[in-house]
Formats: sequence, C-alpha cells, structure tokens
Amino acid sequence: MSSPVRDLLAQLLAFDTTSRESNLALIHFVQSWLAEHGVASRLLHNDSGSKANLYAVIGPDTAGGVMLSGHTDVVPVEGQTWNVPPFALTEQEGRYYGRGSTDMKGFLACVLASVPAFVAEPLRLPLHLAFSYDEEVGCLGVRSLTDLLADAASKPALCIIGEPTEMRPVYGHKGKVAMRCDVRGHACHSAYAPQGVNAIEYATRLITRLMDEGDQLAEVQDSRFDPAFSTLQVGTISGGTALNIVPQSCQFDFEIRHLPDAPADAVIERIAQYAQCELLPAMRQKADGCSITFQPLSQYPGLLTDPTCRFASLLAEWCGCDRFSTVAFGTEGGLFHQAGMTTLVCGPGSMEQGHKPDEFISVEQIDACMKMLGNLTQWLRA
Repeated sequence: MSSPVRDLLAQLLAFDTTSRESNLALIHFVQSWLAEHGVASRLLHNDSGSKANLYAVIGPDTAGGVMLSGHTDVVPVEGQTWNVPPFALTEQEGRYYGRGSTDMKGFLACVLASVPAFVAEPLRLPLHLAFSYDEEVGCLGVRSLTDLLADAASKPALCIIGEPTEMRPVYGHKGKVAMRCDVRGHACHSAYAPQGVNAIEYATRLITRLMDEGDQLAEVQDSRFDPAFSTLQVGTISGGTALNIVPQSCQFDFEIRHLPDAPADAVIERIAQYAQCELLPAMRQKADGCSITFQPLSQYPGLLTDPTCRFASLLAEWCGCDRFSTVAFGTEGGLFHQAGMTTLVCGPGSMEQGHKPDEFISVEQIDACMKMLGNLTQWLRA
C-alpha cells in the first residue's frame, strides 16, 4: 500500500550512496523536496565537491529548538548474497527491504514525510534538519556541520540522532580511534635472515604489546556498556613478498573502542613510545632507514548524556519509552554533543538488520517513528 513515507523511502533507497560514491543525487532530491514545501536548505560540500551535508531550519530564526540528524551513506553490498534488489524497495510481509532501509534511510524518510506537518504548524521553537555524508567510514563528513553549528547564534539546544534503536531512547555509546601502523625493515635473502630486519617480526612485537594494552583496558569496567570495558583489536595485516625474502614491510590496522570517559590517547602514546624507544633502536642497529609510523584513519568521541535530564524525559514522552540504554555501535552523537547540543539517539529499525544482506525495516517501526515525530511537532507548536 502506497503512503508518503513509503514512497519517500523507495526514492531514497534507489540512490546508491555507498560511502565510496557521491551522495549528491540524494541530497539534491532532499533539497528539492524541502523547497517544494517552502523550506530553504544549505549544503556543505567536501573539498572535492562530490559530497555534501544538508542543513535546514523550519520555524522561527531563534536559538534553541530540536535537531533531527541522520547520515545518508550506506555500507557496500559486495560479497553479500541478496534475495532482493539492494537499491530498490521491496515490500514483503510488513517489511521494507533495501540497503540502508534501517541504517538509516528509514529515519530520513520519516523526517521528510513529516515536513508538511512541520511547516503547517506555527512552531514556537525551530526544528533543525541535518543530513550528513561519510558516517560509515568514521563520522568524517559531519564535522563541517558540527563546526558550523558550534559557533552559530541559532544553535539547536537538543539533538536526536535517528540511528536504529527500535525506537528506544539511547543515552550513550563508546568512542572509537582507528589507526594504521607501517613497519619498514630491511630485506635480504632468507638464507641470511640475521642480516635483515624482519618487518613482520617487529610488527608482531607491536601487536603483542597492543594485546597487552587491551588486557589492561579490560580492567576498567562500566556496567552501563556491553562489553563493559574499552576494547582493542587488530583488524587487518599484510606484509612480505615471498618466503625466501626477509620482509621489508608490514602494515596493520587496529582500533580502540573506548568508554566515553576513558579516551584512547594514552594508549596510542604508550604504543608509539614503545615503538620509538625500544623497537626502532634495535632495528636501526642492523640497517639504516628502518621506520615505524602511525597514521590516524578515523576517530569519533563517545556519547554519555545524563538520562535523567529534562531532554531525556521529553524524548521518553515523544517515543513512548522510558527504558534508556546504551548501544555498542558508534554514532555522530558525540560530535554534536561536543558542539554544545544535548544529544540522544532514537530511531526506527534494529542494527541487527544493519549492514547485512536483505536489510529491512518493519512497517511497524516506521509507524512508531512517525508517531514520535508527530508528538515532537505538537510539543514544538506555539
């Protein structure tokens, strides 16, 4: 059965906004939809002009109000076996299937479908809309938007990140730091292995040290999170060219997902110091030109909002649930919170379906989100 939110979701799913692709076609569609309803919007492009954030305000030009925020990019479908077309809406047994249906174009469709109601009401406070790019690759794109809002006189007071939480309110998640380590040794014939500097061997020593750091992180626990401690893991590694050549290079990527009040800076500093003060001198005793370098890949802060604050009470009323919790996945919420906006997470769908083949969102969850947005509209009206 056709409905405004279903039709909008179908159009959003048709845009392939995998993070490696441009999101401009979708953003221009959203901009046109808003313009049709008398809402002006601003685009904040990346350096190459291939992607953009969208920011719009409905209602009075004053400070405060509520922001609804979501990302437009999705994860790839390569390597997954889909039974439905990933970039099209398929409706079956009360579910809308398609890449991004739950993470998080379902929320975006609900917001857009609510625009006619937003503009029809005489709002006493502004309603802000923020749609970002490159969230799936480390919350990279939204930063120009948070920088803009941090210094804005009309900055929203409250922010709802519409990530899939099954419409349950979420007050916290961990932060993340992702790093790449490059180890460069000295190659030689493996018959003379002691004359070389084995990059894989030294990378292994670094990884072992990282695992020790991970064990120490596990000693500090916070039962509000699952797992209840900061975690560290090495996700990829590559090195060497042939078995009879002492490898000259090795590269590995690692990440730390840290509790909001336990930043990863100290861990990174200790690892770098170990590399510089213990491993490199030993490597350079055998060959000049050896090196160990670290490159940040991405990072975002954790989120920890007081679940007893006034905003939390309001969100519980709007979404009809007061069972606040935390989530294991990250969001852009910490960045908005750092920019001075009290931030909570609440949106339709479940991350159990996110990033998987045959991703879907239930019609029931869409309806629940529309109800929340309707309650928000009534609260905002003059």
